[in-house]
Amino acid sequence: MNIDIGIMGGSGLYQMEALTNVEEITVETPFGPPSDVVVSGMLGGARVAFLARHGRGHHLLPSELPFRANVYAMKSLGVKYLISASAVGSLQDSIKPLDIVIPDQFIDRTSQRTATFFGHGVVAHVAFGDPICGALTTVLEQAIAHVNIPNIDVHHGGTYVCMEGPAFSTKADSNLYRSWGAAIIGMTNLTEAKLAREAEIAYATLAMVTDYDCWHPDHDSVTVEMVVENLKKNATNAQAIIQE
Repeated sequence: MNIDIGIMGGSGLYQMEALTNVEEITVETPFGPPSDVVVSGMLGGARVAFLARHGRGHHLLPSELPFRANVYAMKSLGVKYLISASAVGSLQDSIKPLDIVIPDQFIDRTSQRTATFFGHGVVAHVAFGDPICGALTTVLEQAIAHVNIPNIDVHHGGTYVCMEGPAFSTKADSNLYRSWGAAIIGMTNLTEAKLAREAEIAYATLAMVTDYDCWHPDHDSVTVEMVVENLKKNATNAQAIIQE
C-alpha cells in the first residue's frame, strides 16, 4: 500500500468523520505497536493515513507515546507528507484560545524520550535547523484561507516549546518561555518532527490553541476542563482544514 499523506491526530482528534472507504491497518514495527491502528480512507480525492496519537480513548500520556513506532508506521505505508493536528497553550497575549498557529521552530524541553531511529551501530546526524517543511506549511496556510473560519486568527510562524508533561507548566516555566519569545507550548510535536526528519518525511504542525498556559494575569491557569472544552471546537476546525 502506498499512501502519500499522513495525519497525526492529537488531543481531541481521535477520528476523521469525513473519511470514506475506510480500512483499519494494523502495522507491526521494530519499535513495538503504534498508538492505535492506522485508519486509511479517502479524503478529498486522496487516500490518507490517520493515526490517533494518544490512541482512541486517549489512554497514552505524552511520555508514554510510541513516537518511533508511530512515525515508522507512517513511513512503512509510503507516507511522504505528515500533518500533525495538536492542542497547545498560548504564551503570547496576541494568540488567544481557539486561534491557529503554524509554527516554524521548536525548543526541546523533553527529558524522557528516545527521539532517534539511529544508534546500535548506526551513526548519523540530520540537519534540523529548519524543522518544519516550508512547502507543506504553505499548503496548510492555503487550506486555512479557503475554509475561512470566522472569529479565529491564524498565526504564521512562531516557536513551539515542547515540554515533557504530563504536568502543565509552573508560572516560572511559562514566564521563562515567554522571555525567550516562544509562541506556544505543547508536549508532543518536537519529538515527531525529529523522527519524521530522520525518516525523510515532510512534517508540519497545525497547532490549535486551547488556553493561556498559566502566565496570563487575566485568565485562569490551564486546567483539563478548560482544554477539553476548547478541544471540541478545535477538532471541528482541524478536520475542516485537513479536508480542504
